[in-house]
Amino acid sequence: MRRLLTILALLAVLGFAIFWVVTAPRPLPASAVAGLAGDAQRGEAVFWAGGCASCHAAPEAKGDAVLVLGGGQRFPSPFGTFLAPNISPDPDHGIGGWSLLDLANAMTRGVSPKGQHYFPAFPYASFIHAELQDVADLKAFLDTLPASASPSLPHEVPFPFNIRRSLGGWKLLFLREPWVITDALTPAEQRGRTLVEALGHCGECHTPRNLLGGMDRSRWLAGAPDPSGKGIIPNITPAKLNWTGAEIAAYLATGFTPEFDSVGGHMAKVVDNFARLPQADREAVAAYLKRVPAIP
Repeated sequence: MRRLLTILALLAVLGFAIFWVVTAPRPLPASAVAGLAGDAQRGEAVFWAGGCASCHAAPEAKGDAVLVLGGGQRFPSPFGTFLAPNISPDPDHGIGGWSLLDLANAMTRGVSPKGQHYFPAFPYASFIHAELQDVADLKAFLDTLPASASPSLPHEVPFPFNIRRSLGGWKLLFLREPWVITDALTPAEQRGRTLVEALGHCGECHTPRNLLGGMDRSRWLAGAPDPSGKGIIPNITPAKLNWTGAEIAAYLATGFTPEFDSVGGHMAKVVDNFARLPQADREAVAAYLKRVPAIP
């Protein structure tokens, strides 16, 4: 019995050691951003494409207030309720003290400056596709915004989902660098892929998820239950979205469908963001959506 207990104890220690190594955060090397200089003007376009204000501005913020990224919005999910943090340039409560490498690690690897895993409610599973130059440009723009002294509020996530170390296992399963659509694409379609798969993180809402919360890439953009439990987020593959490219681009600029219905819910914020981008970007999104496999 003593020998058996010793073996079991050793196996437990070995198992924990393997778990600890496998689930360790994997940040970018400092060399990944060496020499990158951000441009705030280009960063503003990245900001709107990424919908940063839609999540990180105060609830119900309007006008210039959407540029005060003090956080506080609540995002319910099957795993708990996540609260958007302060990402304003405030050095104490926001990200004013972050380096470019800190932001790049957060966005593309889901790793905090303290070396902890972020919950994937922050869409780093999409931002992993972003160019690091885009991250540098975004940081340059974020640094120009007003600071907010509002402290970030804690997430309301129950056990066992609040064990951040376990997210290392989640990342091994679902944090993937290859694009979803890997076909040969035109330059416009490639730009659309960047906007949809990476910066705009459209798949985070429009793609169904498995039991562990990973996006089911085999049903890319085929629609999904709303995480709040209210309603369905629509299928935007060609199987259901049969609008012309011009109609899709117009919807992203005006919020009006070809049937003259108007956008609602969180998508209204997406339209507000995309309306600030060049017409060519909206046309690029439309061109990409036409290349996505049709999934009934």
